[in-house]
Amino acid sequence: MPALGGTGGAPRPNWTKELSAAASCRSLIAPLARALALLAAFAPEDCWLGAGDLIARTGIPSSTVTRIAGSLVQLGYLQYGRTERKYRLTAKVLALGYGAVATNDVQRIARTLMAAFTEQHGLQMVSLSTRDRLGIVVLETFGSKQAPMFAGMNAGTRMSIGASPLGWALLAALPQPERRYLLDNVERRMAQDWIRVRRRASAAIAQVQEQGYCLVVDEGRPNVAIVATPLMVPGRSPLVLACGGSSTQLARACVEREIGPRLLTLAAAIQEAGGAT
Repeated sequence: MPALGGTGGAPRPNWTKELSAAASCRSLIAPLARALALLAAFAPEDCWLGAGDLIARTGIPSSTVTRIAGSLVQLGYLQYGRTERKYRLTAKVLALGYGAVATNDVQRIARTLMAAFTEQHGLQMVSLSTRDRLGIVVLETFGSKQAPMFAGMNAGTRMSIGASPLGWALLAALPQPERRYLLDNVERRMAQDWIRVRRRASAAIAQVQEQGYCLVVDEGRPNVAIVATPLMVPGRSPLVLACGGSSTQLARACVEREIGPRLLTLAAAIQEAGGAT
């Protein structure tokens, strides 16, 4: 299983297939779709990406990448480093993200409640995430700055929906046909790795369906544990609420007695407040 706080080999969106499928839609503006694909190709851990990186990640032809990237530079969404001969995102893109967050009532409500929950229980990490294709993307995160085990768990961090506790918790809340469809796609992407991950994924999904949350100890770092529960607000995209810490702090007895039930209470409070907006 990948590290809980990192990208963990999360599959990137397959823009080659998505753009090909979208091309059949007559209402689609292809240059716009390709420009957005270039911006989405940047991951949180990326600083600079070269034209070759953008071509590899999106499947867009070389000449088209150069032309669109140049337009994005002129519009202020990308910066081109002449020394590096690469591109990076600018604050103008960040402003778009903040605009989305500012108008998201559920996320705004969750932010306040999560901060209080983190402080109350002295947790090293509390996060709110959502699904993006076959990935889980972190929207909000709170916790101790002295928690290196979750140092990479920042807003924008991407994990595999099929190979992370956050993904398993979210999958457990989806209708069975949708969950099966997503897992089939994950299996095709992960190939042999899925054989190793499948048992843990099934166990975590069963936990959520039985008790409302799953407790997972990181396979590669047995001193790290995470508790995750799905958060479904009517009319909104599925979310997942999670908290993390040492496996000592999040021992099963403690989770069953205190942290697990209180995490469910927090999720219910966010759901109720979000549903009322």
